[in-house]
Amino acid sequence: MEREKRSGIIGVIITIIILILLVIFTNTNSGNISVIENIANTFVVPVQNGLTYLKNKLNNNNQFFENIEQLKSENAELKEKNSQLEQSLREYEIMKNENEQLKQQLNLAEKYGEYTTVPGSIISRDISNYSKTIVINVGSDNGIQEKMTVIADEGLVGYVVSVTPTTAKIQTIVDSASSTSCLASSTRDSMVCKGTIENSSTLKATYIDIGANIIQGDSVETSGLGGIYIKGIHVGTIKKVVEGSNKTDSYATIETAVDFEKLETVLVITNQ
Repeated sequence: MEREKRSGIIGVIITIIILILLVIFTNTNSGNISVIENIANTFVVPVQNGLTYLKNKLNNNNQFFENIEQLKSENAELKEKNSQLEQSLREYEIMKNENEQLKQQLNLAEKYGEYTTVPGSIISRDISNYSKTIVINVGSDNGIQEKMTVIADEGLVGYVVSVTPTTAKIQTIVDSASSTSCLASSTRDSMVCKGTIENSSTLKATYIDIGANIIQGDSVETSGLGGIYIKGIHVGTIKKVVEGSNKTDSYATIETAVDFEKLETVLVITNQ
């Protein structure tokens, strides 16, 4: 409050000085103007500049500009720190994902301890209407060969169809060209499960034995026939049984145990 009062007084003084000079200039003949101008330039202008500086000083105007520079510097530092934090967060997320994948691989290895397995992570996938294949980051250098069974925590994934030294391509059981010989877990009735074009998580079970008693909700596992898959690996669950006009037309739909859209980690069984 005191500062504003002093600033107002100084402003009034400056105004009075300007008015006095205007009165002197307007009442002086032209011959004397140059003399008065010289006097004004010599005495009045420095005084006016000094009063203006004093006014700014009292109003902390110079400190205002100093504060702006300080804020600019602090803002630049904050931006740099924010960039570093974002980078650290990205690195943390990468490490977290890698740790989660390693944990999944360890759990798989423990669950299927009866087999000799090689863990792998999916690096690409082709899940279209006609082709449902995936590629993992292990290959012949890791002992992977064609026709080896591939599993996940929930059950059967598919089998290896081709390898490179560092990668392996897997045809999944939901591929429309895939056929899996299976058994109903409770009744032990046989069937052949094929991938469908319509759905990436559904199999169609055909070639069901005449007189078979397929039960909705029963689980389905590999039969071990066909020379590809090991016997007893969980495939999925019978969701629907459709009776045809004759027994040969009957079929069932199987919901796969593996969610192929979210699948990230697999095991390749090497001791088949």
